[in-house]
Amino acid sequence: MEGLALTWAEPYRVDCMSITSAFALGFDEKYCAKRCEATSFNPYFNRTSSRPYQDFQVRPTMMLAATNFNYAKQLIDQGVAADGTNPTGTAYLVSTTDSARNVRAQTFGLVQQFLRNRFAIEIVQRDSLVDKQDVMFYFTGLAKVKNLNTVQFLPGAIADHLTSFGGQLTKNGGQMSALRWLEAGATGSYGAVVEPCNFPAKFPDVGTVMEAYLDGNTLLESYWQSVLWPGQGVFIGEPLARPFTTKS
Repeated sequence: MEGLALTWAEPYRVDCMSITSAFALGFDEKYCAKRCEATSFNPYFNRTSSRPYQDFQVRPTMMLAATNFNYAKQLIDQGVAADGTNPTGTAYLVSTTDSARNVRAQTFGLVQQFLRNRFAIEIVQRDSLVDKQDVMFYFTGLAKVKNLNTVQFLPGAIADHLTSFGGQLTKNGGQMSALRWLEAGATGSYGAVVEPCNFPAKFPDVGTVMEAYLDGNTLLESYWQSVLWPGQGVFIGEPLARPFTTKS
């Protein structure tokens, strides 16, 4: 068994770890942080393998997270509809006015330069997208993301926002749950379940997840390969979605 799918929206946390990381790595406090500290790293980070447990002792885990049957069916249907379609939408890298949460934006120019010959990439200087109908990737840093009802996600789309508690999926707090991305039509997302501080290494690396996905890896593989310190973050979505077919 090389990967796992959990079919619930809660619990999303095991003490100081996210539940997906606890299943994938085994519960261990070395993957936690009591303050603004580094944690143990993901041995699967930026490493391609169809046998991650055999090769790295990691069982990538993702939650097929939904709060009702209709959202669960929508999520699965989005993943199935994506497979092998090689979509030609746009990756939106959104640089916001929230300086504490906008820390990934410093890499956006390099991502665009590196991957622009493989996929359309637009760097957006505003707090949210409005009236975009071709969204395949949407990465931002903000506590709450507005205007999701005006955005059309393509099947297989990945979207996440860097904030402290996006992975507290069913808790009504002051920050947007990562579930809102899935409910809006994205196929995968990610969020922190306990305070991570704004370390980019505790969130998906935009260039790494995009490159892995474009190379033909599944959503599960791509997302897990993109987070260096994943212990405090939960991975959600349809794990077997695989829109791109260039993987041998």
